[in-house]
Amino acid sequence: MELMVLLNALVTRLLFVLHSLIGVWRVTAVKKEPKYWLLALLNLLLCLETGLTLKFKHGRGYKWFSPAIFLYLICTVPSLWLLEIHHGTQYCGNEPGAVQVNVSNQDFNQSRDSSHGSEGTDHHIIQTAKVFVNQLSTICETVWTLALHQTFLLLLVVGRWLLPIGVEITRDQLSQLLLMFVGTAADILEFASETLDIEDVRKNYALINAILAVWTWSMLQFPLDLAVQHIGCKPTASTRQIPSLLLCRYSAELWNIGVSLFIQDGPFFIVRSILMGHFRIFNQMLVFFTAKNILVVTLQLYRLAVITLDFRATILQKSRKGEVSCCPCEPYEASTQATADQDTEMKGFVAFPPKEESQALSEDQ
Repeated sequence: MELMVLLNALVTRLLFVLHSLIGVWRVTAVKKEPKYWLLALLNLLLCLETGLTLKFKHGRGYKWFSPAIFLYLICTVPSLWLLEIHHGTQYCGNEPGAVQVNVSNQDFNQSRDSSHGSEGTDHHIIQTAKVFVNQLSTICETVWTLALHQTFLLLLVVGRWLLPIGVEITRDQLSQLLLMFVGTAADILEFASETLDIEDVRKNYALINAILAVWTWSMLQFPLDLAVQHIGCKPTASTRQIPSLLLCRYSAELWNIGVSLFIQDGPFFIVRSILMGHFRIFNQMLVFFTAKNILVVTLQLYRLAVITLDFRATILQKSRKGEVSCCPCEPYEASTQATADQDTEMKGFVAFPPKEESQALSEDQ
C-alpha cells in the first residue's frame, strides 16, 4: 500500500512537470527567445515539495491544502499568460480553429530509410521523434494555446484524484470535491475561451490582462479542500459566539458560497458586465453566460439567507431549552448536565423511596 502511495505521488508530480515544460517550450517557440526557458526553473519548487512530502508525509497530502496543486499553478500559469498575450498577433492561415498539420509521408519514409541504413533501432526512434516534434510545431498557435488550457484543467482534476489523500479527508469527500472541480473547470475554461476570443477584447491589452487576472484568481480554489470538510470546534468561550457557531455548523456551505460570490461567478459576472456595459460588446454566448452568473449569484445569496435564518431559529430553540450551544460539534453542556442530574435523582428515588410512602405502606400492613 505504501508503495502505491509513493508511486501515485511521484507519477502525478511528474505529469505536472511535463505539462509545465510543454508550456515553456511553446512560449520559447512563439517568442523565439531562449531566455524564456528560465521559466522551467519554477519546477524546482515542485521538485523540492516532492522531496519534503516524501520525507515528512510519506507521500500523503495535507488536510485543507494541496501544495503540489498550488506549485503546479505557479509553474504553468505564467506560460499561459505569455501565450495569451502573444495570442493577439497569432492567427491561423486557414479557417479559425483549424489545425495546420501537413503530415508528410516523405518525412516518415526518409526517417524509415535512414533507420534501415543503421544497424540498430535507436536511430529510427530518434528520427521518428524528430519528425513528430516538427509536425507538432506546425500546429496553429491558437490551437496550441487552447489545448494547453484544456489539458491544464484536466490535469488539475485528474492530478487531485491521483494524489494520495491525507488521513483527514475521506474518499467520499474526495469524490464530492472532484465532481465540484469538474464543473468549476468547465466554467473557467468557458470564461477564458469565450471572452478572450472576442476580437474587440484582443485589441485591448489592458482588458486582456484584467481577464487573465480574474482567470488566475479563479484558479486559486483548486489547491483548497474546504468545500467538503467542516471545521472542527472545541468547546471554548470563543466558539460559543454567534459567528463562530455559524462557521462551525456550516463551514463547508459557507465556503462554497464564498467561492461562488468572490472567486468565480461574482468576478465573472463583473467582467462580463463591464464588457457589455462599458465596451458595448454583445454576442449571444456572452449574454447567456452573464445571465447564468446572475442566476447563480442570486441562488447563492438565497442559500446564505436560508442558512442564516435556519441558524437563528436553532439558536432561539436551543436557548429556550436552556442549552448552551447549537453547534453539532460541541456538546450540549447544560442539557447533558440536566440529563445526568435527572438520572441521578431517578436512581435515588428507586433505591430509597420517600419516608412518607414507606410509613404508609407499613401501616397498611
